Amino acid sequence: MLRKTLSLIITFDATVQAMAAESCLQALGLPGRLIPVPREITAGCGLAWKAPPEAQERLRAALENANIPASGYHVLMV
Repeated sequence: MLRKTLSLIITFDATVQAMAAESCLQALGLPGRLIPVPREITAGCGLAWKAPPEAQERLRAALENANIPASGYHVLMV
């Protein structure tokens, strides 16, 4: 059985934004991976970036520097 952990979920309005975020964040060596958007969240596209909550500021800064808009930052048990 999978154990839920407190996670940062970054959502996007479009799949192209989620894919751009994945390329950018992986190239920078930042933590996380793309996942299907959890049921607890409604988002414009079906993909979200899941990472440790303590990485939020670094991830937000990287996305802003790359001009990749995120629709939301959520911390929840996933």
